[in-house]
Amino acid sequence: MSTKILVADKIAPAGVAFLKQQPGFEVIEAYGSSPEKILSLVGDVSAILVRSETKITREVIAAAPQLTCVGRAGVGVDNIDIEAATERGVIVMNTPSGNTIATAELTFTHLLCCARPVPTAAATMREGKWERKNLSGTELYEKNLGVLGLGRIGSEVAKRALAFGMKVLGYDPYLTEARAKTLGITMASKEDVFANADYITVHMPLTDQTKNMIDAAAIEKMKPGVHIVNVARGGLVNEDALLAALQSGKVASAGLDVFVKEPLAVDSPLRQQPNLTLTPHLGASTTEAQENVGFEIAEAVAQVINGGMIRNAVNMPSVDPRDLEQLRPFLSLGEKLGTLLQQLAPGPVEKLRLTYWGTVAKFDTLPVSRAIQRGYLRHISGEHVNDVNAPHLIKRMGVEVNVVQSNTEADYKDLIQVEAVCKKGKTRTIAGTVIGKSHQPRIVALDNHSFEFAPEGTLLFLENEDQPGIVGNLGSILGHYKVNIANMSLSRPVGNTTALAVFQLDSEPEAAALNTIRSTPAILSAAIVTV
Repeated sequence: MSTKILVADKIAPAGVAFLKQQPGFEVIEAYGSSPEKILSLVGDVSAILVRSETKITREVIAAAPQLTCVGRAGVGVDNIDIEAATERGVIVMNTPSGNTIATAELTFTHLLCCARPVPTAAATMREGKWERKNLSGTELYEKNLGVLGLGRIGSEVAKRALAFGMKVLGYDPYLTEARAKTLGITMASKEDVFANADYITVHMPLTDQTKNMIDAAAIEKMKPGVHIVNVARGGLVNEDALLAALQSGKVASAGLDVFVKEPLAVDSPLRQQPNLTLTPHLGASTTEAQENVGFEIAEAVAQVINGGMIRNAVNMPSVDPRDLEQLRPFLSLGEKLGTLLQQLAPGPVEKLRLTYWGTVAKFDTLPVSRAIQRGYLRHISGEHVNDVNAPHLIKRMGVEVNVVQSNTEADYKDLIQVEAVCKKGKTRTIAGTVIGKSHQPRIVALDNHSFEFAPEGTLLFLENEDQPGIVGNLGSILGHYKVNIANMSLSRPVGNTTALAVFQLDSEPEAAALNTIRSTPAILSAAIVTV
């Protein structure tokens, strides 16, 4: 009996040919099929390959009882119902690296169009004009390029900028000095980039923290005549603010390949702005990129179907099922430890030390280590972080990860400790265990403070001088702002004059509440953490 593979969207011919060459595979090519047609085809397929056109909905997954995996020839998986796939045990894979060079080169195309008005020149030439005197540009040589985000694509852009003789100012809050030195760039704060860059390009995922990263306030801090390029995600640059700055001349020129709403509206004022170069989301639109992602996803799907290694899975780790069953109680704990530590670390992290004691240390702790790293990246790397790509993303940031499986005794039967080593030797350590028959995660230590609390929801970490009335005063402040305390845990090490308290809140307090708390005498620090 053959294994059926449905190729629902047109991928590179080399990828289809590779699948057809696999023994026992029957490849069904159904490009441009309607949703109804897709439903009629998936009843006995083992894998589906898509790009961005075909939607793999909960209904499609329910209609495919033999479905093992869905492969996306590209990065985004918005057209795939990840939750439904996970519930069914269907592996969803993508190809995160195949378009790196294509996107970096498009970025530089836009940078060059900012420096030299080639689009305008080409348009006037078609109109029969000779506008040589009116189309003078500038050189990239010896100009400052600010790169916001030094991941895969940002790093490639930096390499090309250096080849053009530019000075690169790199902002990435999770990039280490060692990694910056390797890239040959100068680390800078976001404010330094805004103040000193002649050209600025953004390469970050769209998260709550990065949305509208470049807005009217940011543009106000920039040099007059700055140039801005965004080929990463629509929403990183506020389109209204950019348009106003282009019209005023504060921003000399800009290039956009991505937009908040795509396709861009026909009547969008962005289309009429002469010093703005627009492209219709062409980041991955090269022959090579499409060949890369097409062949890469075909190869990955074939490996999964044949029982091989799982690559670039979005919704599950590559783990031996027997080990995973034993380690399952610690996966949630690990993720929560990573999420908490990332939000509490006192500065950019250069090293993570993961230490295991007890039962968990007797197994291959790789799944738990991945869960910790996934949790660490949860709030800073966008929506596509998973157990497979988390170690790669951590390494790319220049963060070293060390793992120790201790055979010594600890205070608990099972204990996981995660330590963050930051710049100038500052550290923060958090430890946790699981309790009860249901193996509920519990945090049991933070630095030299011992306590026990459930890492769930919105947490307020409060460090204060140890004196009467602190808790009562805090309750009054939160009560004034309609924030209820669900639970609390206190710790005061023997001989210490400071105390640490963790409050589990029913809702996140507004900024005014936090400002009031922080301005209260005897309170040394207050931080809100979400798990």
